Amino acid sequence: MRLQNKIAIVTGAGSGIGRGIALIFAKEGAKVVLADWSEKGGKETTEQIRAIGGEAVFVKTDVSNASDIDKMAETCLQKFGRIDILVNNAGIVKFGTLHETPEADWDAVLNVNLKSVFLGSKRVIPEMLKEGRGKIISTTSIAGLVGFENVGSYCASKGGVIALTREMSLEYAKHKINVNCIAPGIINTAMTKDMLTDPAQKKFFESSTPYPRMGTPEDIAFAAVYLASEESDFVNGHVLVVDGGWTAK
Repeated sequence: MRLQNKIAIVTGAGSGIGRGIALIFAKEGAKVVLADWSEKGGKETTEQIRAIGGEAVFVKTDVSNASDIDKMAETCLQKFGRIDILVNNAGIVKFGTLHETPEADWDAVLNVNLKSVFLGSKRVIPEMLKEGRGKIISTTSIAGLVGFENVGSYCASKGGVIALTREMSLEYAKHKINVNCIAPGIINTAMTKDMLTDPAQKKFFESSTPYPRMGTPEDIAFAAVYLASEESDFVNGHVLVVDGGWTAK
């Protein structure tokens, strides 16, 4: 197993991509701390991991709150003794034209999608420095690479994740802490459900994706396993695009 005896934290693990990553990590031998604002979702993922013989613990977490992030990390350290892998995956989206976007919506998206990467990384990096190595993986989006209408705050937050990933990769490479991110295309999750059930939007997504299907959480999870494993030790500051070819055009 590619992550045998590794200790991982996955944020946004209560559904979608985060749940997919947590489940695949567990199948690959990792012990997983699941962080999510949804107690229901977090407990469901915990039960699914235990059902396949994995080990997981859930921590109800607001990833935009430093105290909650500290509680998340402390739970991992108390339960498993160290932190090998951090997956900054939690994210939200708010729709609307930029000039009609409420300031509160802008702040909410930037706090969950970008500030959380800063807070989570800031908290775990000292633990990784003690161990002499570590893997930090953040979920960005192709919306951080190309523009999408009516999601200005989302595009800004995901572009920020890419820039922060590159900065951290340079800062901590000498300590053998790899920092990378994954840029999914359109993935079939609860977040995209409404878009994918709208005929016009579904047609747009399908016509924009050369591969003949939408992405799944497992597509992103397998990419995360690679970046979390020793196979990617010389990969640093990279944006791994998993989009079925959308951005190749």
